[in-house]
Amino acid sequence: MFVDEVVIDVKAGNGGDGCTAFRREKYISMGGPFGGNGGKGSDIIFKVDLGLKTLLDLRYAHQIKGKKGANGQGKNKNGKNAEDIIIKVPQGTVVTDLDTGLILADLTHKNDEVIVAKGGRGGRGNTAFATNSNPAPNFSENGEPGEERRLKVELKLLADVGFVGMPSVGKSTLISKISAAKPKIAAYHFTTLSPNLGVVKTIDNRVFTCADLPGLIEGASLGEGLGDQFLRHIERTKVIVHIIDMSALEGRDPYEDYVTINKELFEFNKKLMDKPQIIVANKMDMESSKENLKEFKKKVKEEIFEISAINSQGLDKLLIKIADILDTIEDEPLYEEDNFESHVLYKFKEEKPFEIIKDNDIFVVKGDKIEKLLKMTKFTDEGARRFANKLRHLGVDDELRKLGIQPGDIVRILDFEFEFKD
Repeated sequence: MFVDEVVIDVKAGNGGDGCTAFRREKYISMGGPFGGNGGKGSDIIFKVDLGLKTLLDLRYAHQIKGKKGANGQGKNKNGKNAEDIIIKVPQGTVVTDLDTGLILADLTHKNDEVIVAKGGRGGRGNTAFATNSNPAPNFSENGEPGEERRLKVELKLLADVGFVGMPSVGKSTLISKISAAKPKIAAYHFTTLSPNLGVVKTIDNRVFTCADLPGLIEGASLGEGLGDQFLRHIERTKVIVHIIDMSALEGRDPYEDYVTINKELFEFNKKLMDKPQIIVANKMDMESSKENLKEFKKKVKEEIFEISAINSQGLDKLLIKIADILDTIEDEPLYEEDNFESHVLYKFKEEKPFEIIKDNDIFVVKGDKIEKLLKMTKFTDEGARRFANKLRHLGVDDELRKLGIQPGDIVRILDFEFEFKD
């Protein structure tokens, strides 16, 4: 089964918890803190596997979870880092964060990989908190939560040339004649239910890849027929080969077919119209084709290549033209840099790392930094004091007072409630 788009939730592993321990040995006085750090949680990594041609393996994996790092132990033993989770994907896979709309990676080369969710760092053991003023801290940290994302994973085939056209115009027949591809060919619409890739070698020994895309119909860019599922695959192609049934045996007008397909390409992605397009008049072995071609040429002034795919007529000339155009086109990235998360420029702004809203009589504090701090805190007496001091340092107490909080009022962070004290 060909699967080229999935939506999946990923959750990297949490860091292991730090350890609170003290050195107690018979002949060593004032042993001090002896708790090790937790290990790092596992990253979720997508990596290209050239043997894969579909996203079928991800279709039923609704969620991928990383493993937690090992907890720290006494005697300053640090916990083991969790093994990363590597998910293999086909070449040409695009990964997008659905929450931000930004692209995490466009994986187009052999062994390309990207961390789609980073594992949390291990919590620090109490040894890490020892200072001159507090040489024996009685607290440690929980591990940092692993990153969570909701991703759209798309496969956009890597092909130099894309064949487009209405159903039953001969795209599958053509690719079967010029390459070793063996698509299903039959006398009914939508025989091709998934893109077919073929490697083509011209008579002068130039090589390129082509993709036969399922037939488009009017409204394909809006979801009609199968076109909306496969138009994405033409975005990577350098040249579009527009195949037209010049015999009109299906009862359609060849020129109207030509206009309809170009309209769908434009509405799906305006940049597709900037690609070189070669117009191919197929089924020229039919009696009606020559007269229809005369009428077509009155309306379309571009060069038109006459072929009969089923009889292999005119194919060499067409392939040489495609190869000539490809020789003049350099590889260009599919997306602008501004679309990638790694290239987004974050402006430095004096913004509070939290917000406070009032829910009935409860003051609710929200913010990623505050919530992460809460999750990493072990609420021993000393840990709770440290947490309160950090909130005070971040300005939470001052903001609560501005909102009119009184001693004894309840403050909520996530599912935890605290009593406010001055």
